[in-house]
Amino acid sequence: MSPRRSPKNSHKATLASLAEAVGVSRTTVSNAYNKPDHLSPETRARIFATADKLGYSGPDPAARSLRTRRADAIGVLFTDELTYAFEDRSSVDFLAGLAESCQVLDSSLVLIPAAPGRAASGINRVAQAAVDGFVVYSVASDDPTLEVVASRGLPTVVCDQPYSTPKLKDYAFVGIDDHAAIQPGVQQLIDAGHRKIGVLCIRLDREANAGEVSPQCLRTAHMHVQKHRVEGIVDVIRGAHPDSAEEIPIVECYINDADGTREAARALLDAHPDLTAVACTTDSLALAVMQCAADRGLSVPGDLSVTGFDGIDLAVQQKITTVSQPNKDKGRTAGHVLQDLISDATRGKGSTGVSSSRNATTSTSAAGGRGQASATRGSHTLLETTLITGRTVGPPR
Repeated sequence: MSPRRSPKNSHKATLASLAEAVGVSRTTVSNAYNKPDHLSPETRARIFATADKLGYSGPDPAARSLRTRRADAIGVLFTDELTYAFEDRSSVDFLAGLAESCQVLDSSLVLIPAAPGRAASGINRVAQAAVDGFVVYSVASDDPTLEVVASRGLPTVVCDQPYSTPKLKDYAFVGIDDHAAIQPGVQQLIDAGHRKIGVLCIRLDREANAGEVSPQCLRTAHMHVQKHRVEGIVDVIRGAHPDSAEEIPIVECYINDADGTREAARALLDAHPDLTAVACTTDSLALAVMQCAADRGLSVPGDLSVTGFDGIDLAVQQKITTVSQPNKDKGRTAGHVLQDLISDATRGKGSTGVSSSRNATTSTSAAGGRGQASATRGSHTLLETTLITGRTVGPPR
């Protein structure tokens, strides 16, 4: 006679059979996996011990998703290598804020990189992502993944860029006014008497480029954040010196990392040794200019004045004159907006974050947490920025 097989080997255990074996309701078993705080530790331990004996690994996630119409995940699309999300300080702070809001949603984050040169894999990831909605984070307006996001028909919030594009023109937006935000720091250079001001920015398009930026390249740039910041700088300089025929030197850095920023700083100062000031569109670039100046025996601000943008800790510690933007609050606000859109979609009130009216624009304080527009589909939520006056601006030599 063959030996008796244990229940673990005789048939596939189900939630119902586990409930029967433990002597509790199916709801109680479900709570053990999905709402463990609703049960006592003893009851949970008894359920999990019996589940192990029966070979039950937990509720089927696919079945649960069909039942609840939720994947309990948010897709974060960004057009950089995956490592950049953990190396760039602004991105780290943004994701931290978004993660905070996801705790309210009880959702996980799915990072979806669509780096330049890997468009096909990015498109596939977006098309196949099991998510309840998307946060489009700082993506070029001509990026092909945007069409796939739109085709999914899921709740979507655009952060930073694209500021406007036909592909996602009616989606909720969370960001800052980059053009206006960068100008107070540049105005300090003007007020100090500078006329020979150079500009450093990070990439203006998806295609690799490092070096001088022509007026045509700036006009047609698809990375709206950098485009608007550079235009904001140029407008301040031109406004102060409208009769000047001098071209404003602009050098682009493709990757905002230590090597790329140092190379861009060297290229600008090598090509234009007569500059008395450099306005940077990121603090990483400003830090690179500081290092490059030190390597050349130049003092800041005695020989060269420098301004940055972002307000990262290292720049503030080094007393760089910069503009602080609320990256963490930006992520938090984006999460709250998306939370409302997903809730509406679940209740059947909407699905994408698109509204019939596009003229809702609100502004929230950098310290304000959840913005007024968090429940307004198709709205623009603009967060406040703060000028931090450091010690890197002085009169020209």
